[in-house]
Amino acid sequence: MRLASPHVSLHTLAVAAFRLRELGIAVALIVAVAVFATRADAFLTTGNWRNISVSVAVVVAVAVGQTMVVLTRNIDLSVGSVVGLSAFISADTLSAHNGLPIAVVAGIAIAVGLGCGLVNGLLVTVGRVPAIIATLGTLYVFRGLVHQVSGGSQVLAFELPSSFKTFALREVLGVPALAVIAIVVALLGAATLRWTHWGRDFYAIGSNPDAARLSGIPVARRVLLAFAICGALAGLGGFMFAARFANVSAASGSGFEFDVISAVVIGGVNVFGGVGTVLGAVLGGLFIGVIENGFTLLKINEFWKTAFQGFAIVAAVTVDALVTQRLQEALRRRRRREARAAAHAEAAG
Repeated sequence: MRLASPHVSLHTLAVAAFRLRELGIAVALIVAVAVFATRADAFLTTGNWRNISVSVAVVVAVAVGQTMVVLTRNIDLSVGSVVGLSAFISADTLSAHNGLPIAVVAGIAIAVGLGCGLVNGLLVTVGRVPAIIATLGTLYVFRGLVHQVSGGSQVLAFELPSSFKTFALREVLGVPALAVIAIVVALLGAATLRWTHWGRDFYAIGSNPDAARLSGIPVARRVLLAFAICGALAGLGGFMFAARFANVSAASGSGFEFDVISAVVIGGVNVFGGVGTVLGAVLGGLFIGVIENGFTLLKINEFWKTAFQGFAIVAAVTVDALVTQRLQEALRRRRRREARAAAHAEAAG
């Protein structure tokens, strides 16, 4: 890889490289749509795309928070359990209090997720437990908490008020309500990372934590904030999950973290931190949703859907590693050239 300018930074090159990843995902998405459209008659129908948008909405809402965590060189594996916990609490609360406003229930779900996110963040920042270990542990703790809260029971659709059961069916200008929520979350997340100083701090921390600390960025507080936002959005995702499926049990949300992490990683958010966008995560979520829907319509074995998703993650991480390695090598070569040039200039002077 050649440097366009001696003043080009590693971060600038990384951003350019991963923007190409986003373009590649967009192209792959278009190709996937074209292939399934020619092979599955129902793929391009309005009803099918409505199903895709509702399915992807929950993933996208949680992926926005996961993006912020991954940007700081961390990861949250517990989001599936947080979705399950907040989904059950949302449904159980409504079954016991049918007259409760839906907005209040959504607020309760977000608060539950926020609490879980703060636990994760404190384990990582105060306890100094590696994020992958901390959130792997809380994945099981939160899942156990769902079983404890549910007592092995489940909330069925007939126990919920009709206003909640029809919420997922509502549309705003022809767009499903859940998809509208996901769009709003994505826009707010993108604006946060683009225009707020603390959002930009996530990139600085992921690019070089030591340099970020030396420059005065409160690294621990920012990482805690990223986990808190991720947890809160996972709580919102649980509310959306309950609204979509109505029937909620202790097993709800199991494995959901796989879809979220897939969307983020495939969407070009660098697992080594510092590079990525909400747009990429959204494209990744759409790509996964289209693939799963197309495979289902074509009646392709479930094994191949899972295997394809796993392959896509491995390929994305491999590309990330190779790109990062090449960029680091390019930066080292540039520094050697600059050092030699400075030495020659000093000798000549």
